[in-house]
Amino acid sequence: MLFPNDNLSDALKKLKITATDSTADSLEGCLDCLLQALAQNKFMRNPCVDAGLIPPLVQLLNCKDQEVLLQTGRALGNICYDSHEGRNAVDHAGGAHIVVDHIRSLCSKTDPASEKLLTVFCGMLMNYSNENDTLQSQLINMGVIPTLVKLLGIHCQNAALTEMCLVAFGNLAELESSKEQFAYTNIAEELVKLFKKQIEHDKKEMIFEVLAPLAENDVIKLQLVEAGLVECLLEIVQKTVDSDKEDDIAELKTASDLMVLLLLGDESMQKLFEGGKGSVFQRVLSWIPSNSHQLQLAGALAIANFARNDGNCIHMVDNGIVQKLMDLLDRHVEDGNVTVQHAALSALRNLAIPVVNKAKMLSAGVAEAVLKFLRSEMPPVQFKLLGTLRMLIDAQAEAAEQLGRNVKLVERLVEWCEAKDHAGVMGESNRLLSALIRHSKSKDVIRTIVQSGGIKHLVTMATSEHVIMQNEALVALALIAALELVTAEKDLENAQLVQILHRLLSDDRSAPEIKYNSMVLICALIGSEPLQKEVQSMAFLEVVSKLRSHENKTVAQQASLTEQRLAVES
Repeated sequence: MLFPNDNLSDALKKLKITATDSTADSLEGCLDCLLQALAQNKFMRNPCVDAGLIPPLVQLLNCKDQEVLLQTGRALGNICYDSHEGRNAVDHAGGAHIVVDHIRSLCSKTDPASEKLLTVFCGMLMNYSNENDTLQSQLINMGVIPTLVKLLGIHCQNAALTEMCLVAFGNLAELESSKEQFAYTNIAEELVKLFKKQIEHDKKEMIFEVLAPLAENDVIKLQLVEAGLVECLLEIVQKTVDSDKEDDIAELKTASDLMVLLLLGDESMQKLFEGGKGSVFQRVLSWIPSNSHQLQLAGALAIANFARNDGNCIHMVDNGIVQKLMDLLDRHVEDGNVTVQHAALSALRNLAIPVVNKAKMLSAGVAEAVLKFLRSEMPPVQFKLLGTLRMLIDAQAEAAEQLGRNVKLVERLVEWCEAKDHAGVMGESNRLLSALIRHSKSKDVIRTIVQSGGIKHLVTMATSEHVIMQNEALVALALIAALELVTAEKDLENAQLVQILHRLLSDDRSAPEIKYNSMVLICALIGSEPLQKEVQSMAFLEVVSKLRSHENKTVAQQASLTEQRLAVES
């Protein structure tokens, strides 16, 4: 190597001279070789930066000699590799701008020398921006994405260049701002076209790593579906489902997971549903009875995604999907796969949303199938179990009463109402407890809940930060006060309900429906002697009288009625 005894200071002097001397091409190349060797040693990267070698090296990017450009690109790429200081130095010297301009100008050239340069420059940008959101955003703002997509289309036969493009896409695609730019290119078409040509697992995996973050964007989801990605994924599933090879198992998981991701977009999902007659939808249905846990999971999640509008839900329930999901759940009751349980329950919950489906699903035995998982200690399963039951009993009085009289269920709900480590489970338990009362309007249900210790949780629910939960709690408590006040009065007193109602009525931030239902509840509570005394001791008349001038007419009217009732009882 030239200048074997030179130190960095000497190299810097010579590089500064050569960067401004266009006749010293051979010297430039040798200096670049020196810098490349220095940069490849990770312990020398920062000294290269500290010695001030980066600005003159970046100047060499303006050279016309392709060999100099090649070695300069390699040297800069090596300096940027895993070096924060190196990247910053290249950034401040304007290196990225020059490299992007080079890629643009070389993009359409297919001669070997140009492709070699493009490969090095893409690799340099990959090292420059890797795991650095700020530098990735900078490249996006420079418009590098359309250029790289064009590059991929033109040079798709060049394996090394294609690989560099894919790695660059993988880096950039994680940023939300990049997806908007990708959506305005033909990236979906190019990636699917490239994917179809791949045989090796590693190459497919590299494309998958780009597809997954891009498919989070709804516009790109639809583009990928229209480009034929789904057919590729289904083919992979078919080829790998019975294999026990590690690579095949990994491909099966990646393909089926990506399929589910594509269904998260409303347009892409509806396009694949095709009124329930689409071939893709039918293939997905066949995954549910599969012996592969991965396909069972993907199939159930796919159904949950298809079940995002009433029309699809009604069609699926009418065509027997509920029984398939219950059969799947039955296979996972004892020591079952938690992710499959969660997915199947998610699908059933979504299917239960349309009013016309509730009675059909109850008749099919969905509530009984779901209750088999009451013993589960897994919060995700508990959460979906609760949500499914709550959807099923909405406006279904008979079902609500039957479940509300189930002591084991109610006791489990009360237990989960205290699951402070799992806010979702705690919230859903409270909501189901309230729903059992609101939809059944049954004294037996209320007595079961009182005996199981559920009253205090409903009172606490009335203080929730979510208005909908506050309101559900207040309506349930009003029904308790109207139907079984004597049975519940001690628990209501211990839970300090009256004090909470006073606070809700006094708080200007309380929503109109909260104020209204709080006053309805107060009127019901004064039927109890101990609770009436509490109401009288807290000067409710003064608070209620102010609400007579409330801007909401319903609240104002209820305030007048409540004031009259309190005045009579005082």
